[in-house]
Amino acid sequence: MVDRADAASPVWAPAVRNAAPRDLCTDCGISRSSEPKRCGQACQFIKPDYPALETRVHGRTRDMKRPDELLFGPFQRMVRASLLHPREGAQWTGIATRIGEILLESGTVDAVLTMAPDPNDKWKPVPVLVTTAQGMAQCRGMRMGYAPLLALLEPARARGFKRLAVIGIPCQVYALRSLEAKLGFERLYVVGTPCSDNTTTANFHTFLELLSDTPDTITYLEFRADYHVELRFSDGRVKEIPFLQLPISKLPADFFPMTCRTCVDYTNVLADITVGYMGGQGEQWLLVRNQRGEELLRLLGDEVRISEPGSTGKRARPVKGFLKNVELAAGGLPIRSMPNWLRPLVSWLMPKIGPRGLEFARTRVEMKAVETVIHLRRQYPQRIKNMVPAHVWAMVKPYGIEPNSGELPET
Repeated sequence: MVDRADAASPVWAPAVRNAAPRDLCTDCGISRSSEPKRCGQACQFIKPDYPALETRVHGRTRDMKRPDELLFGPFQRMVRASLLHPREGAQWTGIATRIGEILLESGTVDAVLTMAPDPNDKWKPVPVLVTTAQGMAQCRGMRMGYAPLLALLEPARARGFKRLAVIGIPCQVYALRSLEAKLGFERLYVVGTPCSDNTTTANFHTFLELLSDTPDTITYLEFRADYHVELRFSDGRVKEIPFLQLPISKLPADFFPMTCRTCVDYTNVLADITVGYMGGQGEQWLLVRNQRGEELLRLLGDEVRISEPGSTGKRARPVKGFLKNVELAAGGLPIRSMPNWLRPLVSWLMPKIGPRGLEFARTRVEMKAVETVIHLRRQYPQRIKNMVPAHVWAMVKPYGIEPNSGELPET
């Protein structure tokens, strides 16, 4: 691996300032910039304005009458996709990484701002600026933990980069879009990945230790849409664990921070294109949100196979069950009251009769919406009127959750 502290390297990880202390913070990097007070404008956990930013980025806000825009945000089309030649080390087939490579190969951008593994910990994310297509190979795969991606916006400008691509998670992309007009880049491409539950890298290592006797040999972990977690090991072994048999009850109550339990943007609605998996049924799921997103998908040409997403099953019952568990959890992780003897049977049934494809994605988005309202009411009731957008209230209404007095913004 190149010396990523060297500005001449194709993968550059310059040092950043210490983070300013913030409540409900995922360390997107703005607090580490020369103007940390911009957090007040940029943070999605203070007073997000999705209609304004959706209109600015996509030319319109979400159409509540169009199927799925209430849940997934504005999009022009959704497709199921896979690279015909998957990239080694990629989390799925490597679509996001390949887009970055082509943007650099063609000279469309000067650099790609994304994450790479820490040299001393393959699971820890480190923000980097990549300046050659070959450098993108170091950024393949999943990391777990907080990483101040946007702290590198100022170093990028200082290097003279005027055209930038950013690959980031929703809280990073929201802050980026909030400040975009003031950043001074001539062109900005945003590839978003879905996110709902992050944790610290140290916590993630604890989770790995619960999954295997040899956690240091795990090279890959993925929560799949078929209700299984897939582990791969350095010796070639593959292990699949049904969701219901994960050791969730052994995790500390604060394993997932309050930010992630109150996030209202699972699908990264302010990206030009969202590259995820939830609606992919074993492939990747792309939401092309605007013309720039179409441009990014066209870059892949005949390297990518696309088809229409499928959808089967019904989400109402799983979401209601999740709602009940969150309410009973008393502020910790959702409890699992199912007896152990029944778990293998239900784990076998879920991939066959549970929500799949787009219905699986709808299920997860609605689960996040009800979780947000419940946790804010319990922990931060004074913030709920500013943190919960109108479209989230529309999502939770079918489950008997409506705003109480004082929970809507003052008009």
